[in-house]
Amino acid sequence: MKSPEIVKVVPARYPLRTVGAFVALFVLATLVQSVAFNPRWEWAVFARWFFDPVILEGLGQTLLLTLLGTVLSVMFGGLLALARLSASWLLSSLAWSYIWLFRSLPLIVVLIILYNFSYLYDTLSLGIPFTGITWARYDTINVLGQFSTAVVGLTLVQSAYTAEIIRGGFLGVDHGQYEAAAALGLPAWRRTLRIILPQALRTILPSGFNEIISLAKGTAMVYVLAMPELFYTIQMIYNRTQDVIPLLMVGAVWYLVITSVLSAIQHLVERWLARSERRSAINPSRVRIHSAATARIPQPQEPAHANLS
Repeated sequence: MKSPEIVKVVPARYPLRTVGAFVALFVLATLVQSVAFNPRWEWAVFARWFFDPVILEGLGQTLLLTLLGTVLSVMFGGLLALARLSASWLLSSLAWSYIWLFRSLPLIVVLIILYNFSYLYDTLSLGIPFTGITWARYDTINVLGQFSTAVVGLTLVQSAYTAEIIRGGFLGVDHGQYEAAAALGLPAWRRTLRIILPQALRTILPSGFNEIISLAKGTAMVYVLAMPELFYTIQMIYNRTQDVIPLLMVGAVWYLVITSVLSAIQHLVERWLARSERRSAINPSRVRIHSAATARIPQPQEPAHANLS
């Protein structure tokens, strides 16, 4: 008898990958050496200011602006998205006009106009237009301070982008889902919240978190309001101490920490939303195993009855 031939399995080799890895490590080592061992970066000054109470107070303002801007822009942007998808031409046109306007204006322009709003209007009143009926009246300078102007400006601009992200998520859901939900007799709000929105979230989340990260960095624009958030605080310190580079690195590292935390939250939320897909990928294999096991078990047969008559 002939002995079976032994086949030797040789793993595939990719020499270019190895070369690319060595080049990347060389570039990384060069960057680390140039940054870590260059005394002009002044890492001692960086360490002195990184956890300074003034810096942490500015960081708290930045985080608060990010949180409020995110919550308010998601709420207002969701309403704008629903208005854009509405069958009413008036609602759709008004929502489109708002989105067109605030996506066209730079954030810094919106903030400066809002901060000087009291020059244009002495008071803000709530009532019926073109009549003398007024329910409430406030002095503009008392309503729009530094913090409120920053929150309103960030919300107005960010909600325009958020609305388009949410609208794109809704349009990504198969139209048959809308028809099936309507056939069940569910009201419109329940169809949206219970059936359409959970499916649209898979599309909305990546772009939505990208906008939240942009908003966290965009809070640096409120320095034009002389509001002591992170970037403005750093500016005030290095204007006094002339330690420009190390203090800018303090801000850069804190922004890196903020964006890293937001990216980790995004990853966890996406994994949580993908749990249904993981279950659906596991269940068919279990069904197949169960069917095969059932097929191997001999089925009991009915006893045969002979006709003796």
